[in-house]
Amino acid sequence: MYAVIEDSGQQFRVLEGDVLDVDLRDVDEKGEHIKFDRVLLVKEDDKVKIGTPLVKNAKVIGEVVTPVKKGPKVSTYRLRRRKASRKKTGHRQKYTRVKITRIES
Repeated sequence: MYAVIEDSGQQFRVLEGDVLDVDLRDVDEKGEHIKFDRVLLVKEDDKVKIGTPLVKNAKVIGEVVTPVKKGPKVSTYRLRRRKASRKKTGHRQKYTRVKITRIES
């Protein structure tokens, strides 16, 4: 059984037991549960439920593994030629790592 969920404008294909990084959530500790209500598709054995746009009464439950995880560092460098103007900036996106525990349809 797998599901396709939408979270923060991104779509994820998830199975029970998968670990994924979602945008930072306001959770304090490991072990809290997160419910994903925006389920677009559920496939169970040979049955496929496709939402229009969402599947009714379907939800995916996840458990927080890491409340705050930093992504890779992205550096940008801006240069204006012949002006002696340079600027280097960096950014690291923060994520919450979630383990999918249950898919209900």
